[in-house]
Amino acid sequence: TGDADAVGSIFVNTNAAAAAGALMAYLLSQIIYGKADLTLIVNGALAGLVTITAAPDSPTPTQAAIFGAIGSTATFFSIKFFDSIKIDDPVGAISVHGVAGIVGVLLVPVTKDVSVVTQLIGLGVIGAWVFSASFVVWFVIKKTVGIRISEQDEYLGADITECGLEAYPEF
Repeated sequence: TGDADAVGSIFVNTNAAAAAGALMAYLLSQIIYGKADLTLIVNGALAGLVTITAAPDSPTPTQAAIFGAIGSTATFFSIKFFDSIKIDDPVGAISVHGVAGIVGVLLVPVTKDVSVVTQLIGLGVIGAWVFSASFVVWFVIKKTVGIRISEQDEYLGADITECGLEAYPEF
């Protein structure tokens, strides 16, 4: 019975965080851009999911929704920030997974008996591992098969040269 209740709670909290994340991104998009931006709304839902993943079993559904909205807000402005400093992240993956993940880890002490210091140490370990593992993998790929397309393919766009269709014909 306890497991079933925990699974039910996790299910409700996960969906509440995603829904609140999507709603928050929609509202921010309407306020800032004057229109709904579907990519930001989808990223808002994903950010809510990522944010609650750090501890989906402990918050109430209302807290889960608030956490999803906070993660979505951080992601929304993070996407704008990375665009402004010319970081090439066309789908907002750094913001959705990185920023919302950090927000989620830092929100765990609100509903669980853990310290912020413990969470910060955990973030440091995760960051070090991800950086190290990614560096090794990308280094090996660069030295073996390469990570760049030709200049001509880059000019034409990888969507056409690699997939045979134009991903954004409206541009």
